[in-house]
Amino acid sequence: QVQLVESGGGLVQAGGSLRLSCAASTRTFRNYAMGWFRQAPGKEREFVAAITWSGSSTKYTDSVKGRFTISRDNANNMVYLQMNSLKPEDTAVYYCAANSIFSGDWYAGGMDYWGKGTLVTVSS
Repeated sequence: QVQLVESGGGLVQAGGSLRLSCAASTRTFRNYAMGWFRQAPGKEREFVAAITWSGSSTKYTDSVKGRFTISRDNANNMVYLQMNSLKPEDTAVYYCAANSIFSGDWYAGGMDYWGKGTLVTVSS
């Protein structure tokens, strides 16, 4: 069982930055690739970013490339999402997810574990 707890959300002006954190309570953290999804009001949950268990590879959805950076700290069971140059369309609840497989498409139905989410609001 893996428990994930997100933090770091809040209200920020367009162009600003936020760093989201995800704390994982598991002895097997290194067994999982980790990712971030987001869900805006009235929309489906969508993939944002993912990172391998070692941190050697990452992938991003096109809309955040060059603005967001995913990273992880295996010593402390943490995953981060640094978000820069935020836009109003980035407003959503952001969820941390654990996946036993990094390769292939990341979609909401394919994750092994989820956090409860943290709200990010970007004002124009």
